[in-house]
Amino acid sequence: MDISINPNSQIRQLTSENEILKNKLIEVQKNLIVFSEKFDNLSETNNELRIVNNLEPLSIEDRNVGLGGAVFKSSDISTNSELNDLISSLDGFVESIETKIKIEDKNYRQIHQKIENNSKLFDAIPAIKPTIGSYGDRFGMRLHPILKITRMHNGLDFIADYNTPVYAPGSGVIEFAEIKGGLGKTIVINHGFGYKTLYGHLNKFKVKEGQKVNRGDLIGLTGSSGSLSTGPHLHYEVKHNGIALNPRNFIFDDVNIFEIAQLNKD
Repeated sequence: MDISINPNSQIRQLTSENEILKNKLIEVQKNLIVFSEKFDNLSETNNELRIVNNLEPLSIEDRNVGLGGAVFKSSDISTNSELNDLISSLDGFVESIETKIKIEDKNYRQIHQKIENNSKLFDAIPAIKPTIGSYGDRFGMRLHPILKITRMHNGLDFIADYNTPVYAPGSGVIEFAEIKGGLGKTIVINHGFGYKTLYGHLNKFKVKEGQKVNRGDLIGLTGSSGSLSTGPHLHYEVKHNGIALNPRNFIFDDVNIFEIAQLNKD
């Protein structure tokens, strides 16, 4: 007689294996619930990263797109029907996690790109005095000293001796380095992000058009070139998308121009 063929023994074995499988599924269920909670906490942290990087936070609806309802909750399993329901809910939960991961992956890439752009912006934006010397005529309406008419002064003047170094206040590309009407020898730096700076009445150029510069690089020497200059000084302008801004708002007095210039030499 073949004792291997024993229905009762097989049933007991199958029952034992089913019990083991059921316990494993329950354990997987519990682990996935914990994982889901941690994932949601991570999503909240990611939203904080979005906010500090000037990105709109994702709403709960945005984070749960395509998830198709609430995540299952832990429960006891006593019947085959409940077991089948658990297996089905596990499948749906795994799909929802995959969707969440895709959403968070896109979210991370947005944050990463924003951080890179912020870093480039911080390097590019004008942030230091372009030269030493005392402030002359300020930004705003004024009586022009030569034309004797009241008109807008789109920049800020620095009173400086001939051949005083002029430094780039932020990284960018030299867009213009030629004579420009009454401004004489003029340099324009395109900093990107819509920002451009202009330096007028120079005596000498130290850069060429198309040249890349960093904050603190020497770009020229002050002078009194141009028909609208009354003496040696630097005329400095800051524009954003073509609109003239007050350059004084882009000069941070706690930033030492000489320290930055020296760092670029080392």
